[in-house]
Amino acid sequence: MMAAPLMAQDKALIYLGGAAGAGLVLLGAGFGIAKIGAAAVESMSRQPEVAGNIQTAMIISAALIEGATFFALIVCMLFNN
Repeated sequence: MMAAPLMAQDKALIYLGGAAGAGLVLLGAGFGIAKIGAAAVESMSRQPEVAGNIQTAMIISAALIEGATFFALIVCMLFNN
């Protein structure tokens, strides 16, 4: 039971957790947006006549991912303070 207060006083682990969380959030968002972009380009090459609709859906999806990423980064920053 004495190890818990000792670890709680070490702020470096708390900051490391927030930084690791922010890094994982950014990696996940980057891979997600890359997957959307790759699928959109492939779909546009298969059906060029609906490229505008696909591009609109891609931009909306990427914006939703970026919004969730922004909120997750805010949580990581608040976790560090």
